[in-house]
Amino acid sequence: MNPFGKSTSFHNVKTCKVAVACIATALLLSACSSATDSESPSSSPPTSAGSADSAVLSFDSAAMDSVVSEKAEEFREIAMVVMITTPTQKYVNTWGSVREGVNEPPTLDTKVRVGSNTKTWTGTAILQLVDEGKVAVTDPVSKFRPDVPNGDNITIGDLLDMRSGLYNYTETLELNRALDEQPERVWTPEELLAMGLSQPPYFAPDTGYHYSNTNTVLLGLIAEQLDGKPIQQIFADRFFGPLALAGTSFPANTDTSIPTPFADGYTYSGNVETLGEGKEALPQSRLDAIAAGTEKPTNTTRHNPSWTWSAGQGISTANDMATWVKALGTGSLLSPATQELRLNSVQPTDGEGSAGYGYGIAQMGPMYGHIGELPGYNSFMGYDPVNDVALVVWGNLAPTADGFAPASAVAAALVPFIYGKPAQDTSDDIADTEDANGEGK
Repeated sequence: MNPFGKSTSFHNVKTCKVAVACIATALLLSACSSATDSESPSSSPPTSAGSADSAVLSFDSAAMDSVVSEKAEEFREIAMVVMITTPTQKYVNTWGSVREGVNEPPTLDTKVRVGSNTKTWTGTAILQLVDEGKVAVTDPVSKFRPDVPNGDNITIGDLLDMRSGLYNYTETLELNRALDEQPERVWTPEELLAMGLSQPPYFAPDTGYHYSNTNTVLLGLIAEQLDGKPIQQIFADRFFGPLALAGTSFPANTDTSIPTPFADGYTYSGNVETLGEGKEALPQSRLDAIAAGTEKPTNTTRHNPSWTWSAGQGISTANDMATWVKALGTGSLLSPATQELRLNSVQPTDGEGSAGYGYGIAQMGPMYGHIGELPGYNSFMGYDPVNDVALVVWGNLAPTADGFAPASAVAAALVPFIYGKPAQDTSDDIADTEDANGEGK
């Protein structure tokens, strides 16, 4: 459920860094090159779509199809869906089949578990409550949850931008062992929070960044307290209804089904075996067995996702994710002042010039959005508000045996087909980031 990167287990915080960095690098490199400098498998260089100053290229659909097929086969995906929209173009690729042993291609309305993309729902609900005067990002957590250690010094904003220092419960051996041994177990939010609070913090509040699902579970509990209704009703009333997200839902903790039509999820990775730094890929003996076809993936479709709750329990479709991420990027669900507050909250996750994270939202080059992963599913959503570009990808075998997040990897591979030279009003911001990274030269 990690928002970014290469990972075998989205439980591990290291995944927060690498994939978003890969996508951000791809976005920056592509956006800062001219159309004629873009490298592409196509036989002729791409051209700009729209005006001469457009940052968006005319899509080479055949070359893009080739990239999707190559990556999907490399990652042993069962199904993948890609959708890219601009003001004048739309690219769609629905690859493979929704489950093994059948010939049923996915569609833009096929439902999948979207993991940490759910965090953007929780963050937006909190920010709507800010608009309503029920909470402020500067409020101490102790105002709502006196049981949180050092809660007088942790603010709501610290939870939203992953700077509270609270330990990430999904890094505990306790949880990962339980997920391997009892994948059907029902978890309550209070159990998850207790695991996180039982461990020492990573650092003092607002002195560092560490991606922690504990933060978002705590925010979900606070949202319920302030809004006086269950989190699934909060999401339905505030988002699913107003945006007509008919394929999006937040199931009850006891419900392991996915509404039809849906794609099954698959993984080769166990939780404990891939827990910890340096365990991104499976052991070579397992990789050899997978390559030989003697080891098949585990079907995780009905594994209970309640261990993620408001940090990752959501279900959605490519169509709905595109609608949602555009609402995030344009701020249509928030007041202008609160949207500005959200975007201004974004800070580098790993030093100046790295990809950014803010109030329940990630920034990857000119795109705002998130990445989500559960065992069996990986998804990416990004929206560029300047050029009105939406990019959504999901795959249903995750993480890969080599430890990659397949959707984010495919998104990164497709970015060069989207961007040419930057539009004038984004060039300065992109240049500042590339200079800090030493990239894009």
